[in-house]
Amino acid sequence: MAARTIVETWTGPGRRDEVIRPVPAGGNGAHLARHRYAFEHWYFDAVLDNGYLVVAFLQSRELVTRKPGVEVHVYAPDGTRRTLVKRYPAHAVSTSPERCEVHIGPNSAVLDAAESGLPVHRLRLAEEDIALDLTFRSEVPAWMPGDGKTLYGDVEYFAWVVGAPRAAVTGTVRVGDTTMDARGRGYHDHNWGVADMKRIIDRWYWGRIYADDLTLVYASVLTTPGYGASWVTPLMLAYKDSVVLSTGQVTVTPGNPRFDATVRRPYPDSLHLAVADQLDLRLDVRAVVHAHDLLDDLPVARNRVVKPLLRAVVGRPGYFRFRSDFTLSAVVDGATQERTGTALHEMVALR
Repeated sequence: MAARTIVETWTGPGRRDEVIRPVPAGGNGAHLARHRYAFEHWYFDAVLDNGYLVVAFLQSRELVTRKPGVEVHVYAPDGTRRTLVKRYPAHAVSTSPERCEVHIGPNSAVLDAAESGLPVHRLRLAEEDIALDLTFRSEVPAWMPGDGKTLYGDVEYFAWVVGAPRAAVTGTVRVGDTTMDARGRGYHDHNWGVADMKRIIDRWYWGRIYADDLTLVYASVLTTPGYGASWVTPLMLAYKDSVVLSTGQVTVTPGNPRFDATVRRPYPDSLHLAVADQLDLRLDVRAVVHAHDLLDDLPVARNRVVKPLLRAVVGRPGYFRFRSDFTLSAVVDGATQERTGTALHEMVALR
């Protein structure tokens, strides 16, 4: 059987955007379709100056359960983690197609204002012993690859808008009885689509690089053999407050496999991304911040007898968050910029 067609909606020529167009406010608004495989979520994270990492999702329809809800992860500097997932009925969800304005129960993410032409988002979330009240002041314009969509066959698609590729974060975070002032660097994006992801996608790598006045965001997606075992590789590079590169012409080279006992599957010890004559990025994994067996999200898989049977059928799906050392070389306005540092990035394997 011939592989199904993949169409990337770059403005061109080829798999890139020669002209990088501004993202309208509605690009970050609600797009939820009426389809059994429809999903949509707004994602925020912040790396705080005190060493904490905060991650939050507001989901009008979650990717796996297809139900509304919120998800929060708070990583402490000592390596401990507090995770919370709360589901809500559909009537507890309110969204706007005109802008980022999402309310799920008492939780919200709202386009609050614009400063110097760049968006400001306000995230408020309060569930059980976790409360976040964070403001994300964008330092780089919103971005999307081309028209923001990748089409898989005739019906299914995946859309991505990065509402805040780089933002200054202020506010408060409460965990249990401890409330802390929050200052740091943040990120916000928005995904929606119609897709049975485990049938379309084998794995993906996703992350950002913040290096002085350079900002890089990438997503490298490997499809299943039914979709040609092909790479879809949107990437953006910003210099200061301007996006200077928007492309899908990226070569992806994962490193040597390392085995993780938690997920019981390998992950690459490095990742190399290259755009010919323009960019070279290498990430070398220093530590696994979070490893999660995705089968544990299925109640039936918690049975010790059933779980091995499921593995035989669906494989070893897993999630990884890494802390890595990076080396970046990029050509900006004819001059080569070189940077080194550390970064957080992720891998999700569905097979």
